[in-house]
Amino acid sequence: MFKKILVANRGEIACRVFRTAKRMGIATVAVYSDADARSPHVLMADEAVRLGPAPAAESYLKADLILKAAKETGADCIHPGYGFLSERESFAKACADAGIAFVGPPPKAIAAMGDKIESKKLAKEAGVNVVPGFLGEIADTDAAVKIANDIGYPVMMKASAGGGGKGMRLAWSEKDVREGFEATKREGLASFGDDRVFIEKFIESPRHIEIQVLGDQHGNIVYLNERECSIQRRHQKVVEEAPSPFVTPKMRKAMGEQAVALARAVGYYSAGTVELIVSGADKTGESFYFLEMNTRLQVEHPVTEEITGLDLVEQMIRVAAGEKLAFAQKDVKINGWAVENRVYAEDPYRGFLPSIGRLVRYQPPEAGDGVRVDDGVAEGGEVSMFYDPMIAKLVTHGATREEAIDKQVAALDAFEIEGPGTNLDFLSALMQHPRFRSGNITTGFIAEEYPEGFHGAPASDDVLRTLAGVAAFAATAEADRARRVDGQLGGRLRPPADWVVRIGKADHVVTISTDGLTVDGTDLPVAIEYTPGDRLLVVEPLDEEAGAPLTVKLTRTRTGFTLNARGASHKVRVLPARIAPYAQHLIDKVPPDLSKFLIAPMPGLLVRLDVAPGDKVEAGQPLAVVEAMKMENILRAEKAATVKSVSAAAGDSLAVDQVILELE
Repeated sequence: MFKKILVANRGEIACRVFRTAKRMGIATVAVYSDADARSPHVLMADEAVRLGPAPAAESYLKADLILKAAKETGADCIHPGYGFLSERESFAKACADAGIAFVGPPPKAIAAMGDKIESKKLAKEAGVNVVPGFLGEIADTDAAVKIANDIGYPVMMKASAGGGGKGMRLAWSEKDVREGFEATKREGLASFGDDRVFIEKFIESPRHIEIQVLGDQHGNIVYLNERECSIQRRHQKVVEEAPSPFVTPKMRKAMGEQAVALARAVGYYSAGTVELIVSGADKTGESFYFLEMNTRLQVEHPVTEEITGLDLVEQMIRVAAGEKLAFAQKDVKINGWAVENRVYAEDPYRGFLPSIGRLVRYQPPEAGDGVRVDDGVAEGGEVSMFYDPMIAKLVTHGATREEAIDKQVAALDAFEIEGPGTNLDFLSALMQHPRFRSGNITTGFIAEEYPEGFHGAPASDDVLRTLAGVAAFAATAEADRARRVDGQLGGRLRPPADWVVRIGKADHVVTISTDGLTVDGTDLPVAIEYTPGDRLLVVEPLDEEAGAPLTVKLTRTRTGFTLNARGASHKVRVLPARIAPYAQHLIDKVPPDLSKFLIAPMPGLLVRLDVAPGDKVEAGQPLAVVEAMKMENILRAEKAATVKSVSAAAGDSLAVDQVILELE
């Protein structure tokens, strides 16, 4: 067994590998950029080596610096994690040339599967189902249009070396191909150094199913069941679960055997994932097609670990050390259900714009009882613009799918993050959505169910009444504390007992007495504990049939609170009943009209500016392209207008809400 492992990665996955290595008695080495000098993965390792400045191209993507760090620290193996160098054939070869074991597959397997065009040809030869499409090189936009027309719309344009949702465009018409082909090439070149694009048929009502494979260096290969990864936004996975609510035992066997056949065809060993697209419209389950093979550990591997009881990182290390798999296909079981949510630094209330900044507060839910949090951040740390915006992975395990989902809702409510915007509310809304809970999901789920964007999960009348009671209870406690701290009123003044709580456009009358809480004249049979300053409050129902406890996050505002619970953020105004009637005389503040400005919706790089002063534009016309988190975002005109002035140029770094141009 190895003596010392270096993880050529950062954040959550570095911490994940270190945990297993420490349990196996293997010493650990971290590498870091200047942006990560005080990150948890650096503090967790036995040794740490600086690579360089913050940009990945100057640090984590420098193979020579990583190999130098391994030699200097005496590491005898390198785990690449995911992303960065994990699927670079050249890096795996360089490790071998340096006499350092690469904890992953052989270089030739990485090369064979890393090229999406060549991998599809290999899959076809191995007897694996492939999606109809064009696998050759495409010269230019006109050629792309002809190919797309021949295949039949809709089609998907993909960067050959792409992954992680980057370098992908869906085209429903020739116009979409003409507009998106060059953008796909640019994204491929910017993110992966390869601007080749291929085009394939887009499978309608598609489900994204993937098969986890694991092989050793002695020819043994098994499949570890499937994962359902259909809940995606912009082709980026958001929710994963294992097993899939759609896959039958017959499908599982067919998919698994094809995945193993493909792995065997390329001499694969270590952990890998064969991704499949499945037509949800085909109830026979036979319409599944090969998408790609990820020759590395997947972000979503924990759900497979939870249902199989296997530690995939440990298996990868043992395989790299030359050990045989200690189990066969017949030994692989499915125990219960697991769900993973990716907690991202993005604001779902503002169109999921990337959000960066300091984690002023970071308190994940308590691990245990089917709750697992894989993260690589800490309170006071920074979510950087240089790397992926994922903060943590929240994983729950239960005997049934429903139980695992219910645990997600409770854990998301208890997850405290302040600073950058997060998608916690959105994830909770997904977990509660009737269609998700039914299992009737496709990769178009988010676009179909939230066509106008996300505005919070709908709250039941019972939840709103409870939140009104919570707000009044917290306001009473704070008024009482103010009375006691001040002390200048002789202690005779009592905090108000009657409150008017406004949530949305509805007012609730709340009365607090020694007998309990009443909301709108009806008793609220709950137990609440709150001390002024608490950010988290748990409402325990006194009636056993009233459902599960409700966890509420509180943030004080000038006239009340912002309450976050069950996937929604509620701005709540709390006024003593005797004062509330005067609120109607307050003058509403009219927000300024910003419609004539094109404003940067997120921090990023202005890649392209398509107009100049004096140009006339039509509604929907592209005006500029802003790149953020390695994704290109096209900014369009909202209405017909003329460009009055331009305040930025291509190549500029933009701050959020920075004016790019003015229209008239």
